[in-house]
Amino acid sequence: MKIATWNVNSVKARLSHLMGWLDSARPDVVLLQETKCVDGDFPRLELASAGWHLALRGQKTYNGVAVLSRLPIVEEVRELDGDAGEARYIEAKLQNGVRVASIYVPMGQSTESDRFPFKLAFLDAVRQRAETLLDGEEPFVLGGDYNVAPEPADVFDAKAMEGQVLFHPEERRRFRRLLFLGLTDAYRAFHPEPHRYSWWDYRAGAWQRDLGLRIDHLLLSPQAADRLLAADIDKGPRALDKCSDHTPVWCELAM
Repeated sequence: MKIATWNVNSVKARLSHLMGWLDSARPDVVLLQETKCVDGDFPRLELASAGWHLALRGQKTYNGVAVLSRLPIVEEVRELDGDAGEARYIEAKLQNGVRVASIYVPMGQSTESDRFPFKLAFLDAVRQRAETLLDGEEPFVLGGDYNVAPEPADVFDAKAMEGQVLFHPEERRRFRRLLFLGLTDAYRAFHPEPHRYSWWDYRAGAWQRDLGLRIDHLLLSPQAADRLLAADIDKGPRALDKCSDHTPVWCELAM
């Protein structure tokens, strides 16, 4: 079972990229962020006709999260305490018993912005939900754009980034608290090497110069981590014309 997360940066603008990648990468579950459309405008027909089951939580112009699954979805959770009504979290339980969540953590704008405390509170809310899910002893994957680079190895220049949004000590502390619950960072379980990224700014030739950040993550419960076979970052979509600034991150579970 292959599960991927991808901040697609507008599902309608990148639909051809998404459909092409689904055909070539052949995931079983895809967690999308920044779909940037209300549920009624989501490309349901194109995806449903290709065999995908959908769980959606959209928002006009901003945010938006979705779960695409080859398996039927038997349960949905569409809200997270602390999301202030923004479309940043959706959770789906699949027919095989695996639970997945697509999470879009606020960027925070800057450490001086009032959005930064909101970001920290949102990360706290994700942790609280993870604690609840752990009590159920289910296999689950909390995937998404966390907008946090956890370690110096996850940024192109740790000295320059220190104290800035995306690499602030308070953000990183909250991410560590998720891991300390017993969750597994799927990518890091297979790839200890530094400087592998999932996001590159559109500006200043960041992609061409490989000046990126690893801010998209798949966090697995112990029951899911026991089944973990592989994980990686697929850089291919980031090289496409008019691409998202993020690229997919995936893991594979034995089922």
